[in-house]
Amino acid sequence: MLAARRTITVLTRHRCNIALRGLATQTALDSKDTESSRINLCTAVNDALQIALENNKRALVFGEDVSFGGVFRCTAGLLQRFGKDRVFNTPLSEQGIVGFGIGAAASGYTAIAEIQFADYIYPAFDQIVNEASKYRYRSGGEFNCGGLTIRAPYGAVGHGGHYHSQSPESFFTHIPGIKVVVAGGPADAKGLLLSAIQDPDPVVFFEPKMMYRTAVEDVPKGEYTIPLGKAKLKRQGTDITLVGWGQQVAVLEKAAQVCQDSFDISCEVIDLRTLLPWDVAAVEESVNKTGRLLVSHEAPVTGGFGAEVIASITNRCFARLEAPPLRTCGYDTPFPLIYEPIYMPTAQKIVDAVQAALEY
Repeated sequence: MLAARRTITVLTRHRCNIALRGLATQTALDSKDTESSRINLCTAVNDALQIALENNKRALVFGEDVSFGGVFRCTAGLLQRFGKDRVFNTPLSEQGIVGFGIGAAASGYTAIAEIQFADYIYPAFDQIVNEASKYRYRSGGEFNCGGLTIRAPYGAVGHGGHYHSQSPESFFTHIPGIKVVVAGGPADAKGLLLSAIQDPDPVVFFEPKMMYRTAVEDVPKGEYTIPLGKAKLKRQGTDITLVGWGQQVAVLEKAAQVCQDSFDISCEVIDLRTLLPWDVAAVEESVNKTGRLLVSHEAPVTGGFGAEVIASITNRCFARLEAPPLRTCGYDTPFPLIYEPIYMPTAQKIVDAVQAALEY
């Protein structure tokens, strides 16, 4: 089984290589004077890890295969620069990885753990939910493991099937005591990851593996942070609010452009960036303006975080709504392999849902 899993991860790595309003933004990203370089998301994550290790001598990076760069090469070069005492491989045990991270963080280290695929975070679920999230609470504030950050590549990749494509973010948004962050691009990935590493609470940090090499943009050099819990306005609009996170935001932007060009429908697009805590005020402000809401994510529709967004916004904006809020999400099935294009919440599905909302 382990050999088969290794074969799959190596194959995935090879294929992936081919393949202002109250909405907060970081000053460094907005300044025209900031020196930047055009890099992909994988390099942005690597840059953030280098900065964290350089600035904090008690920072550790560990996980399966991280010493040679990891399956997606996000930790490439770190061992050579910072040494085997600070960048090291672990056994094939997600429960052990997170358990070690909790102990290290509780002992004063900044623990940056990597789960090779988010699909394999489930063996560590008990450690995250019953230990990391409750450490400060159960000790009355005497102890904490706030120095723990758990990185996990998530989501569809085009060929991953049911064990390398899942989006498990909603499982963790039910847990008080941790924060849940989903990066949606290189600049955000770097700034959000540095914020997560410095945050006083444990953070589960999801990275969209489909975007590791396909997403390229100007990223500020040096250290900068983006506040957790603040959404980002990606596109202004007046007719409907589209909300997503991670790689689904790019799909929403594509759908919004089609709606504008083909149907003269103006879509506002918001990237939540942080799911726990999420920026309900930003979405409320937008929906009060547009009167309509659509939430989209790759995870199955039932029990997905989109339901929380819609419930909260319906409660706050009920009198302003012009149509029932909608969800365009993955189906309630295991993530398929050859039927992935059918499963995915595509731009066309979003366009169809937007039209239905406007015709209500």
